Amino acid sequence: MSLLEIKNLHAKVGEKEIIKDFSLTINAGEVHAIMGPNGSGKSTLSNIIAGHPAYTVTSGSIIFKGKDVLSMTPDERANSGIFLLFQYPTEIPGVSTAVFLKTALNAKYQFLKKEPLDAVGFMKRLNTRAKALNVSAEMLKRPVNVGFSGGEKKKMEVFQMAFLEPDFCILDEMDSGLDIDALRLLSAGVNVLREPNRSFLLITHYQRLLEYIEPDFIHIMVDGKIVESGDKSLALKLEEKGYECYK
Repeated sequence: MSLLEIKNLHAKVGEKEIIKDFSLTINAGEVHAIMGPNGSGKSTLSNIIAGHPAYTVTSGSIIFKGKDVLSMTPDERANSGIFLLFQYPTEIPGVSTAVFLKTALNAKYQFLKKEPLDAVGFMKRLNTRAKALNVSAEMLKRPVNVGFSGGEKKKMEVFQMAFLEPDFCILDEMDSGLDIDALRLLSAGVNVLREPNRSFLLITHYQRLLEYIEPDFIHIMVDGKIVESGDKSLALKLEEKGYECYK
């Protein structure tokens, strides 16, 4: 059963068309990776799925768990189970990470018509997830991403994902700016979250991320659409030949 289905999607920024007849089906439990050169539309796609207002969908559809994503607001998409790990996480001065997570989780529970967590239940969940991903109590007290290094920001994004337990996770260039040790650590955190009912979409330029998070399918995106799909061996082909063979 498909978790996310994109059909014949076209989208633009201003008057410039970026996504051109893009189609992709992701089933529950699958990990898909999209690779492509700069300007191919990879990050634009992730922003469109999440509901960024700068992008205009001109035709096509996105269906998530049987519902029309394009008719939802960004918060409805998030509360329905779509999570976007940002390439450049935003700083939120004055709001501690713990308060941010409690607000986000209870908003999701309210949307799903579930009882919100009380203080004891919240702290138990927070501490359990923090221990599993080696997130310190001090980091949870600090304002969201304020004063964090690039690696710390990405670590907190993965922690937010683990805490909120989305059904569909988009990792937009998670490997950007990370050294090997940080990439290995964060990839291990992502792999812990792999479950039969949770799917991932990895967006990356490089094969090295896929050494740590092994995808079921790889898609090459050029000029706003998928031009080739295959298994993990496709990434090795790219390492050897680059993107020139698709131009």
